[in-house]
Amino acid sequence: MSDGVMAELNPLLVEEIVRRALVEDLGTGDLTTQAVVEPGRLATGLVIAKAPGVIAGLPVAREVFRQLDPRVEFVASVGEGTVLADPEVPREVARIYGPARPILTGERVALNFLQHLCGVATLTRAVVEQLRGTGARLVDTRKTLPGLRALEKYAVRAGGGYNHRQGLYDAVLLKDNHLALAGGITAAVKAVRAQVGHVVRVEVEVEELAQLEEAIAAGADIVLLDNMPPEEMSEAVRMARGRCLLEASGGITLDNVAAVGRMGVDLVSLGALTHSAPALDLCLEVREA
Repeated sequence: MSDGVMAELNPLLVEEIVRRALVEDLGTGDLTTQAVVEPGRLATGLVIAKAPGVIAGLPVAREVFRQLDPRVEFVASVGEGTVLADPEVPREVARIYGPARPILTGERVALNFLQHLCGVATLTRAVVEQLRGTGARLVDTRKTLPGLRALEKYAVRAGGGYNHRQGLYDAVLLKDNHLALAGGITAAVKAVRAQVGHVVRVEVEVEELAQLEEAIAAGADIVLLDNMPPEEMSEAVRMARGRCLLEASGGITLDNVAAVGRMGVDLVSLGALTHSAPALDLCLEVREA
């Protein structure tokens, strides 16, 4: 999975995100490191995972140290998407060699990226495991941290999930507020079809079964069942009969996602993958070279 997942990350975008993070943290200089570590001193570091999880974000961490000093060598010990399963045994994730100053200066920024992205990948995998065998595909949402969407959606892929639309520009999702201002589902879909190209998919959010039938009749490609009770969701699957893709969203947790998947929906979207994933416990142990 690692090579294919990584190939989807734009290196220029990663470079810019990392640059902003370093500017924020470094400011005019690392006062502590500059005071206690003499120039030219060498060090080695180990990135250690102290909890089970899925690894994601190693190329981002590598970019942190590259920008601080190209002489720092960052060598991954595991691949992206690797599952660390044993909670009792700390696991080496990467090794770092080179000048001590940039290693210490970049430690927090690199770990911030790694811990968060590994957390997203780990939660994603847990949900994917719950959906295994149901036929439903797990997708993320736009509920991402500003500026980090590309990385968070990458981490979702590393965890075995799939991406919903990247932003407002690559797909149409007519939500309740759009429908209220457009004059209803039929009018909204008609207006969208008149504006977007034929390759753009149109999704409509509905809360009731009557809206589902209207959305299908209007030509929606996908219908999002928003916070729909189980009995209604089951009926929605029967009504759709393959005429459109069905996405379940709202009120879905790790505890009930398997039951939702077994309803027969095509997609399950979960905002928690990116906005509520707990950080994976990682640390950087630095020693003199």
